[in-house]
Amino acid sequence: MNSTRQARIDLAAALRLAVRFGMHEGICNHFSVMLPGAQDCFLLNPYGLHWSEITASNLLVVDGEGRVLEGEGEAERTAFHIHARIHRASPRATCVLHTHMPYATALTLVEDTRLEPISQNALRYIDDVAYDDQYNGLVHDNSEGDRLAGVLGDKRVLFLANHGVIVVGGSVAEAFDDLYYLERSCEAQVLAMSTGKPLRRVPDEVARTTFGNNAGMARSARLHFDALKRLLDRDEPDYAC
Repeated sequence: MNSTRQARIDLAAALRLAVRFGMHEGICNHFSVMLPGAQDCFLLNPYGLHWSEITASNLLVVDGEGRVLEGEGEAERTAFHIHARIHRASPRATCVLHTHMPYATALTLVEDTRLEPISQNALRYIDDVAYDDQYNGLVHDNSEGDRLAGVLGDKRVLFLANHGVIVVGGSVAEAFDDLYYLERSCEAQVLAMSTGKPLRRVPDEVARTTFGNNAGMARSARLHFDALKRLLDRDEPDYAC
């Protein structure tokens, strides 16, 4: 299978899986991955389709100027300005996932709240999360996309005040794995906070050494994503069409 076809299948799978795990919102939010072999083009879900309808073949190819080069449909305006600018600015952003998934978004709605090192899952993200504490409305121009890319910097997760999250990764598998465990981490934190009792934080030295330099995480992400795609192959095989 060629790399472009594989990228299409993986991105379609990520969109379908986001529906399965309740990480989507209406026809909003957007996932993208750089087109293999192209410098300034990426695959993007077309605006107007529910993520449960997405297939590998109906993903758009969009260039760095917002032109749809392949596919039928519209590259939603905010999707282009977020994804194009982050793809261009971050060397880690082969894949860019933006969602309003509920528990992660809940943390963006509370003043001075951060992802706390209170669960093993949360320790995956130590020193690799950025926070945009300034909500500027819809991302309708390159300058706002550039601002978000600047806040993200060299991190792989960005919490957007009053909005949602962005996760970037070196592949669809790595980015989706991080998105999945990020939401689980945020869910655990919201539940813990709801008790009103003090949070039990893992000491810094333990938190920073639990996952080390993330060695082996890429392999784990690929195995996880492959397992999830097997569920789709069984239940929703049309995603790969």
